[in-house]
Amino acid sequence: MPRTSLSVEAVRAVTARLSDVELRAPEGRQPVHTCYVPADRVTPSTPAEWGAQALAALDGHAPDGLADVLDLAPDVADVVDARVRAKLRGEPVEDLRIDFEDGYGARSDAEEDSDAERTAHVVRDWLRDGVAPLRFGLRMKSFDTRASRERGIRTLDVFLTALGEAPEAFVVTFPKVTSVAQVEVFGDVLDLFGLPLRFEVQVETTQSIVDREGRLALPRFIEAGRGRVTGLHFGTYDYTAGCGLGAAHQHLAHGACDFARHVMQVSAAGTGVALSDGSTNVLPVGDDVHEGWRTHYRLVRRSLAHGFYQGWDLHPAQLVTRYAAVHAFHLEGVDADARRLKAYVARAGGSVLDEPATAQALSTSFLRALDCGALDEDEIRRATGLSVIELQALARRE
Repeated sequence: MPRTSLSVEAVRAVTARLSDVELRAPEGRQPVHTCYVPADRVTPSTPAEWGAQALAALDGHAPDGLADVLDLAPDVADVVDARVRAKLRGEPVEDLRIDFEDGYGARSDAEEDSDAERTAHVVRDWLRDGVAPLRFGLRMKSFDTRASRERGIRTLDVFLTALGEAPEAFVVTFPKVTSVAQVEVFGDVLDLFGLPLRFEVQVETTQSIVDREGRLALPRFIEAGRGRVTGLHFGTYDYTAGCGLGAAHQHLAHGACDFARHVMQVSAAGTGVALSDGSTNVLPVGDDVHEGWRTHYRLVRRSLAHGFYQGWDLHPAQLVTRYAAVHAFHLEGVDADARRLKAYVARAGGSVLDEPATAQALSTSFLRALDCGALDEDEIRRATGLSVIELQALARRE
């Protein structure tokens, strides 16, 4: 047995104040988008209607496919077209937020009360009929002013009272957060309901990136959530306006947005908190459908390349390019990702990888492709030689 200079007791005494590092990934399947629908426009058929409107836009403005409109790679264009159509028919909306904030605006108390109660009954119908999106919830008003926070809390109260439960898929979106105190108080408000409520923080103020003392704010927001924070959602236009940018420069590809998103990534890494990018207000409507699609497609692909696998959609026709971008992204990466994953598994004898973080990222990518319908199980097995269960184990989602 080799000799050592340090005793086990001495090493343990020196390292006693350290704890084991515990890194967590977001739990379960992450939606590829969140659709924001003003509360007064939400009906029992909204998810299906969005899918039907997206298909109508596709038939009307790209009857021969999306290849020329989006400059899709020839080897994936036909597959993307077919799978976008299948997705729009089968699961057009993965995540829906009933919007009582910017998209809804200021209404009378009686009108907002009525919409809060009515939309809760809509959600109950979705759950009863088995047609609820993968995720759903509401976006309440912010805590900016006393009037706004009281109205937001009342709306949440009316909605939850009518709903009567908090399904696992339900989440509240908490907008325009500016301080740790707001997160702490919101958590205390949620405690009053006695329900297992979770919420997303919308990152759309400069104070949510760097606080007034020059510290990164988001790690403290997540901690203040006491395990309730499930996501950080970027808000393009409030954030860029808060940075003083003019209207022409308020877009997702601006460097100011890149900075905010990088802060979101490093703040959420290892916490189990998921990330979502924001929206574009260049909509595929009227005479500008193709331009709206190209803009949306380009921005979604950019988000994916930067590690943001979810984003906001504000119009049914954006579902076309949301799924086209997501599916093309995964299809174009299949061969390279599969070669790397098979090489790692082969080097490790098929069980333990010498670079687990790389295997985790590659496996997670294939699982995302499966979740959104870009690939099926047989295609994944043919590409990687691995089953979904084996991929889940590598991705630590078993």
